[in-house]
Amino acid sequence: WSALLTEASVNFPPENTTCLPMVVMWALWFFKNDKSKTWQANLRLISKFDTVEDFWALYNHIQLSSNLMSGCDYSLFKDGIEPMWEDEQNRRGGRWLITLSKQQRKADLDRFWLETLLCLVGEAFDDHSDDVCGAVINIRAKGDKIAIWTTDYENKEAITHIGRVYKERLGVPPKVIIGYQSHADTATKSGSTTKNKFVA
Repeated sequence: WSALLTEASVNFPPENTTCLPMVVMWALWFFKNDKSKTWQANLRLISKFDTVEDFWALYNHIQLSSNLMSGCDYSLFKDGIEPMWEDEQNRRGGRWLITLSKQQRKADLDRFWLETLLCLVGEAFDDHSDDVCGAVINIRAKGDKIAIWTTDYENKEAITHIGRVYKERLGVPPKVIIGYQSHADTATKSGSTTKNKFVA
C-alpha cells in the first residue's frame, strides 16, 4: 500500500487554518486485485475528508490513476456507503459509465477522473447531488472505466440531469453517447451485453 502514496504521509493542514467545509463527508477507497484474497480483503479505505483542503492534500499525495497497475480501482463514496453493489444505498441504483480506449489513458484518464471527483465533492448536480453515492475508476488492460453511481435507477429526473451535467463537465462531444446501467442488470450479465437504461 505504501507505493500508493507518493509520500510517506498525507500532510493535512494545521487545525487552526480556515478550512472550507463540504456538505458531506467523503471516503476514498483503493482496490488491488490480489487473486489470493477475497474481494473484500482487497478493498482498503485510504482516508476520509470533509473539507476542500483535506481533499487536495489527499489527492496531491496519492498516485495518479494512470500510474496504477492494471486491476486496481479508486472509489470515492459518501461516508457510510461502501463501494459495492450490495450496499443498501447502491442496491437499487446504477451508474453512468465512461469507457476509455487504451490511447485515452495518457490523454484523458487523469483529467476525467479529477473532474469526476470535483463534480462529486463540489455538489455539481444541484438538487440531484443527493442521489449520487460515489464514483469508481477501474484501471484495466483492455480499457479503463470511470463511473458515477446513483442510488435509485428509477429516478429518471435525477439520473438524466446527472448524466447531462457530467457529460458537459468532462467535455465529451455531443455525438459521443454515454450510457446509464442499473447494477442489477450489470450483475446478471457480462458487461458488454448490459443494456443502457438511459443515455446522455
